[in-house]
Amino acid sequence: MILLAAILLRVWDVGNPVIHVDEQYYLLVGDRLLHGAIPYVDIWDRKPIGLFLIYAAIRLLPGDGIVAYQLVAMAAAALTALLVVRGGRMLGATARGATVAGIAYLILLELLGGRGGQAPVFYNLPVTAAALLTLRLPNLAERRDGRAIVANGLLACLFAGLAIQIKYTAAVEGAFVGIAHLWFLHRARARWGPIVGAAIGWGLVGLAPTLCVVGWYAAHGDLAAFWFANFASIGLRAGYPAGQLAMRLLGILAQILPLIVGAALAWRWRVAPARHRIALAWLAAAVVGFGAIGTFFAHYALPLVAPLAILAAVALGRSTWLLVATLVLGLGLWGIELVVRPDDAAGARAVAHVVAANHRGACPYVFIGDTITYRLADACVPSAYAFPNLLAYSTEQGATGIDEAAEVRRILATRPPLIVTSDRRLSIWNRASVTAEQRALATDYRPVLRVPRSGWHSWVFLRRDLAFRR
Repeated sequence: MILLAAILLRVWDVGNPVIHVDEQYYLLVGDRLLHGAIPYVDIWDRKPIGLFLIYAAIRLLPGDGIVAYQLVAMAAAALTALLVVRGGRMLGATARGATVAGIAYLILLELLGGRGGQAPVFYNLPVTAAALLTLRLPNLAERRDGRAIVANGLLACLFAGLAIQIKYTAAVEGAFVGIAHLWFLHRARARWGPIVGAAIGWGLVGLAPTLCVVGWYAAHGDLAAFWFANFASIGLRAGYPAGQLAMRLLGILAQILPLIVGAALAWRWRVAPARHRIALAWLAAAVVGFGAIGTFFAHYALPLVAPLAILAAVALGRSTWLLVATLVLGLGLWGIELVVRPDDAAGARAVAHVVAANHRGACPYVFIGDTITYRLADACVPSAYAFPNLLAYSTEQGATGIDEAAEVRRILATRPPLIVTSDRRLSIWNRASVTAEQRALATDYRPVLRVPRSGWHSWVFLRRDLAFRR
C-alpha cells in the first residue's frame, strides 16, 4: 500500500527537470564532483558534502540523472513512510491508523516542496531510523540491558551522523538521540563509568562522517573554504521581510494542521507513555531544527512530518473523522496543485536545446534561471558560484565571501556566448548585479528564445557576433 501510494503521488513528476531549483543544483554539483570539481572550492554551496555524494552516485546510473534522482528519491520517501508505519505501531496505533500516517507522510512531502529530491527527502530516512531505534529504549531499560542500549545507541548515532552530512540541522535530532540514550542507560542502572564511555563512543560515531569530511579538506589544504561555506557563511545572509516569513509559516501550519491535531489528540489515547514521550521529544528537536535557520521555506518543514505522522497515527486509528479529514484535505490540496501548477518542463528543455546548439564549447551564463540547463546542455559553468541566487539576490550580499556584483562583472567580461535570464520581478534582486547584466544584454546580446516559466518567462540571449543555430 505504501509503495503504491508513493508511486501514484510522485510518478507525475518523473522526468520533470525543473521540480525545484535546489535539486537541479544538487544534481549539477554531483555531476561536477564526478568530473573532479571540489565542492566549496570549484563549485560553491552551503549543503554538506553527503548530499552531493548522493547525487554523484545517482549520476553513475543510466541517463541524464533526472529520472534517476527522482526514482531514488521516491524509494527514499517510500522507505521513510514504511518506517512511519512501524513507528506508529510502536506507539500503539492500529494497522489502519499507522498506514494512513505513512500515506499522510507521503502526501505532505508533495505539499511542502518534497516532490523531488530535496535534502530532507533523503535525510528523513536515517533520522527516522535513528528515532525508531530510540523508541526501543524503554523496553531495553526495563530489562536493564545496558549492553543492548549501548549497541542500539551506536547504530542510532551512526544514522544521525549520516543525516548530518546531508543537512546540518539534523544535528539537533542527533543530539536528541544521544541524550535519550544516555537517559535510558542511566535508567537501566548503569554505572557512571560506562555511561561516560558510552557518551564518548556515541558522540564519536555521530560525528565520524563530519570529522572524515573535515579531515579530507584539511589534508587537501581547503579547510578554510569548507568551513566558510558550511558554517560561517550561514550567519552572514540577510533576513527576509517579517511579513513574508509570517506568510510562509502560516502556509506551513495550515498544511500540517491535520497532523498537529492528530498528534494532540493522540496524547489522550496513548497506550505506550514512555515511547510517546520519546516521540514528542523527537518532534521538539525537529521543531528546533526547523526554527534554527528562520527562513521558513516550505521544504524546511519536511523534518517535522515524520514525527508528527507517527504521533498522529494513534489518533488516526481511533478517530474516523480525523482519518477522513486528513486524507481528504491532503489529497484535495495535492490534486488542486497538480492541476493548476504550470508545466515548465518543455520550456526548460527548449532553453537547454538552444544553449546546447549555440554555446560552441564556451561557458554560457545562467544569471537567473535553471541550473539544470548546464547539465542538459552539457556545458561548462562560468563560475564557482553557479547557483543564480548567490550572485543575483540581495539576501546573499556579503554572505558568499566575495563581491557578488564584481563576480557577475567578471563573468560578463569573459563574453559568454549565451546568457539565460528572466523577467521575474522580485524585491530582493542584487541591484548592482542586475545592472551589470542588463548593460551587457543591451550592448552585446540579442534575444533568441522566450519560454514560460511559472508566472514569468525565461529568456535566452545570444551574443550579437554569433550566428543563431536552431
